Amino acid sequence: MDRQAVMQEQDLAPPVALPMLSPAARRRQLKEKAIAAIITAVAFTGIAALVLILVFVAKEALTLVTDASAREEASFAKMFLPQLVRKGKPLAYVWQPVSGVPKVSMIPLFIGTLKTTAVSMVVAVPMGIFGALFAAEFAPRRLREVLKPTIELLAGIPSVVLGFFALMVMATFLQETFGFTSRLNAVVAGLGLALAIVPVIFTVTEDALTAVPRSYREASLALGATPWETAWKVVLPAAAPGILAACVLGFGRAIGETMIVLMASGNAAIVSANLGDSVRSLSATIAAEMGEVVVGSPHYALLFFIGVELFLFTFVLNMLAGVWTKKVIQRLKGGAG
Repeated sequence: MDRQAVMQEQDLAPPVALPMLSPAARRRQLKEKAIAAIITAVAFTGIAALVLILVFVAKEALTLVTDASAREEASFAKMFLPQLVRKGKPLAYVWQPVSGVPKVSMIPLFIGTLKTTAVSMVVAVPMGIFGALFAAEFAPRRLREVLKPTIELLAGIPSVVLGFFALMVMATFLQETFGFTSRLNAVVAGLGLALAIVPVIFTVTEDALTAVPRSYREASLALGATPWETAWKVVLPAAAPGILAACVLGFGRAIGETMIVLMASGNAAIVSANLGDSVRSLSATIAAEMGEVVVGSPHYALLFFIGVELFLFTFVLNMLAGVWTKKVIQRLKGGAG
């Protein structure tokens, strides 16, 4: 039979009847489509809200570039290079935006933010990771059922309560113990931040450790490794991407935290490597000065520019963490690192 005859036979064949859906099946199909549409709309609403926030913050900060008077008062040179504060004195970094001659150096704010964040991460990362390792690998089941919810409960404590605790209790105790000159300083603020980010690091790390396949542990123990060696040399490396994600989340929480730093740091923009000196962070500066700033002024645009800087910090950190995570996953799978 030639090709033309086959095509004619197919044309003459009766169409295949599609099965008819019952009314209940149609309603279920419409319901599923409606649910999918609602979920999609909610997801796009969250993305749109984030984009609008970024656009608004960037638009307000753009005044520093488009307005001549704002550029003169808060140029990039004045923000990042040492300036003459007083005649006969050396150049210095000073944050004093409300004065006859505004001084808008960002360096003291960078230093204060990094000092408080570094103290918090040095304390919170070991506590969160080793606490999660104990809960996931060594704690009895009953103790684990009590330990995990108790630590996660700390995440529900308002930051203003932690800041008040750091201000009234920790500051006095640390000054009497270590003899700090300033009662409120980077150490007090950093320890207060550590209380806020330990639950984040603990929860995400514990989930990552629990997700490691049990076959990894059984194979390690079968080869003669002790439970501690298995946890340290097998489970922890296998959960490294999740642990890194926990640290990144904790760092983002610490660098953007406002109330704890505002209440416990002393709010003094000092350029110093001493952790016992008072500090002023980027986020606390926005919270402390936004309520009294003149809308549309260079100072107003400068505070929004600080918000852009915080966003860039966290964005770059997340991007670097993502690249490192991919390399770790490739190495664990035996691919090229």
